[in-house]
Amino acid sequence: MHLLNQTSLLSFASAAPTRRGFLKLSAAAGAGLAIGVTLPLPRTTGATEAVPSFNPFVEVRDNGKVRVVIKHLDKGQGPATGLATLVAEELDAAWEQMEIRFAPANAALYNNLQWGEVQGTGGSSAIANAFEQYRRAGATARAMLLAAASDVWDVPAEELSIDAGKITHASGQSGSFGEFAQVAATLPVPDTVGLKSPDEWIYIGKSFPRLDSKMKSEGAVGVYGMDHQMDDMLIATLVKSPKFGGTVQSFESEAAKAVRGVVDVIQVPQGVAVLATSTWPAIKARDLLDVQWDFSGAEIRSSSDIMARYLELADEPGAPVKAVGDVEAGIANANSVIEATYQFPFLAHAPMEPIDVTVQFDGETATFWTGSQLQTLDQNIGASVLGIDPSKVAVETLWAGGSFGRRAIYDSHYVAEAASIAKSWYEASGKAQPIKLVYTREDDIRGGYYRPAYVHKIKAGVTSDGKVAGWHHRIVGQSILKGTMFEAMLVHDGIDHTSVEGVEDTPYTLDNFTVELNTTDVKVPGLWWRSVGHTHTAYAMETMVDQLAKAAGRDPVDFRKDMLSNDARKLGVLELVAEKSEWGQEVPAGRARGVAVHKSFSTYVAQVVEISQQDDGAIKVEKVWCAVDCGIAVNPDNIASQMEGGIGYGLGAILRNEITLTEGAIDQGNFDSYEPLRIEDMPDIEVHIVPSAEPPTGVGEPGTPPIGPAVANAIFAMSGKMPTKLPLSHEGLV
Repeated sequence: MHLLNQTSLLSFASAAPTRRGFLKLSAAAGAGLAIGVTLPLPRTTGATEAVPSFNPFVEVRDNGKVRVVIKHLDKGQGPATGLATLVAEELDAAWEQMEIRFAPANAALYNNLQWGEVQGTGGSSAIANAFEQYRRAGATARAMLLAAASDVWDVPAEELSIDAGKITHASGQSGSFGEFAQVAATLPVPDTVGLKSPDEWIYIGKSFPRLDSKMKSEGAVGVYGMDHQMDDMLIATLVKSPKFGGTVQSFESEAAKAVRGVVDVIQVPQGVAVLATSTWPAIKARDLLDVQWDFSGAEIRSSSDIMARYLELADEPGAPVKAVGDVEAGIANANSVIEATYQFPFLAHAPMEPIDVTVQFDGETATFWTGSQLQTLDQNIGASVLGIDPSKVAVETLWAGGSFGRRAIYDSHYVAEAASIAKSWYEASGKAQPIKLVYTREDDIRGGYYRPAYVHKIKAGVTSDGKVAGWHHRIVGQSILKGTMFEAMLVHDGIDHTSVEGVEDTPYTLDNFTVELNTTDVKVPGLWWRSVGHTHTAYAMETMVDQLAKAAGRDPVDFRKDMLSNDARKLGVLELVAEKSEWGQEVPAGRARGVAVHKSFSTYVAQVVEISQQDDGAIKVEKVWCAVDCGIAVNPDNIASQMEGGIGYGLGAILRNEITLTEGAIDQGNFDSYEPLRIEDMPDIEVHIVPSAEPPTGVGEPGTPPIGPAVANAIFAMSGKMPTKLPLSHEGLV
């Protein structure tokens, strides 16, 4: 339900005046127009100017600037610009007028409309859930400004128009938004507002510069959480168990406390923290701590042991997920049968900005400054640790230097860590100093919350006339949701849908199809990673399709087309990418092509890759053609950027990335051992967007799943061997 459809919730700061003279007088004074709902303000300490006493979606300042309050975290994927675009469209503002700021934590007002009363960003849902809500916010502001101009100029509102942020009348009178902002703020909200039809759009569907580009490119101070500075601020670093589930047995801190700049060393539930006046002494002293750990309840297996157990479970029946037709009979009658077992490693998110959070606690109230992706959880868990009511906790969202799921923590662990440190420090010192918890790259890589490891075992066959006879699919892996607050809502009959998405709901027509799941217990914390379960399910599905196509003597694109008769949009992106890549044409010697198509987060993406083999035998991805159907394309340039970024992110993972454990301890620590995509690895990319009138869907994640199987299918076309163990470095291909 869209908040701004609920007229009863809408109001302004004061009742409409009755005297036109007061309106004319007020037009020259005041703070500006704000549109929102009359709910109590959450605690906030980040505001730098007065705002009306309610939470707005849109603010029109006296200087004519339009500030859009962004309820979603922008971690590089562009929703801040996207949401501002929606407001600008319906408000008829000039692009140069648009400004943005992040909303405070307030789930009653700024909730994700796809999630209920939870404020947060994830699942590629930002534009999808807010598309109509923010347009209505802009349209409502427009109506109020026109009404104000009508009163001030004493002319009928229907004789007024707005173009590029200017209100004009046929008589020649004109004025800026700022001239009428204060008057508009006193008027009643219209019961209904109309929205533009697509043929009237001037912003939606066109590319405009992102509003954050300038400040980021200029290195503006305080953009990111890692840059956040406050007077008298302490820096905290934290030593946590090197094995997941370990606890502090004892520690020696004399050497650490001797480092100049160190203020204190304290034990908290999560480990041992060092407090210092700046970052370097905090890190240096932390490394001098001598901590003895109790590993009696810890994960002590190596990743090879975990994978060996997964492979055993792949041979054992799993919990039923889906059963269509008679798989055993279908495979028994197949002309050719293919069997494959796939191994997927743990993966870290490795955003460019490691975890950081600043907290200030005075014993009664607290404020957190961080790139918050789940503001509601961060607010509630921070409050719980501090022992205060959530209404006493403010969360000031800052820009984040990437996330890929890393900041959407079901237990808000880094907020809880910072809260534990702040509480201990306040109780020990009585000082309400701001404290910034800083993770090093090693802390982040070794801190857990990985894309879980998985094994897929598939047995499938094709008939003599080139049809899929039967497909048996067994998945083995760790549930992301089991044991979390989300389990009761999202795990049904023991099945975590994030483990099987992309397989269970495949749009391929499979008359005989069985899916099973063996859920494992591992103490390595798992978390959603860019495109969640689709990261491994798309690879298994799409590479098996290519193997079946070859067994049937069919072209991989044509083979897919036959199985997509029930999904016109998936078929559409497949046909578009085949057209743009000139699929079927002869490729240069020493090169090969592969294709993959996948739907995730209601967005359809197909990709064709062209690879070459280098003199040393290594594979290089030379070019990627990408077709995407994400409904209405709000900003085509940003969509293309997200496809390019998703392709690069997925490619880096399949080439070399894996997290491994030795006796429970993570082996990787920095980009020397968890190697990011190199610039020479990045292919040339063409992105083609399917024109659509469907509601917009997400683009932050769907570009990632197809790249892995498309590359693998190209390798299969070149060598006849299908890579089944990731990363590809295991196969000696990179």
